[in-house]
Amino acid sequence: MTSVTAGRWEYAVLIADDDPAMRETLREVVAGAGFATLMASCGEEALDVVGQNAVHLALFDMHMPGLTGLETLQLVRQTHAVMPAILVTADPSRNLMIEAQKASVYCILPKPVRKDMVLFSVTRAIQRHYGADLTGD
Repeated sequence: MTSVTAGRWEYAVLIADDDPAMRETLREVVAGAGFATLMASCGEEALDVVGQNAVHLALFDMHMPGLTGLETLQLVRQTHAVMPAILVTADPSRNLMIEAQKASVYCILPKPVRKDMVLFSVTRAIQRHYGADLTGD
């Protein structure tokens, strides 16, 4: 795969979490590293954001009212089949890991999140999926 040099700001990351404090924490980490961010407070809102914007990666909270992170991802994949996604959860059970693997989730991040792991996972997923060289940013 050919490596493409691009600025992190060229990649938009959707952050979907019903907890405003967690959403803001994730936004600070992702935007602080130079990525564009889009926000959603639930799965339904995340679907609207994906439908109206170019989204390169999604961070989904697993347990939100209405649609779960996995349910939201499954609906997103109907129109954006290969968009990488990361699940964030306080309950990383074996069953969830199996379901996430079936849904081709890039990774699962346990809560409380570590900022360095969020940034590493987001950057690595974008590099792998888009062949982007983000090391120089």
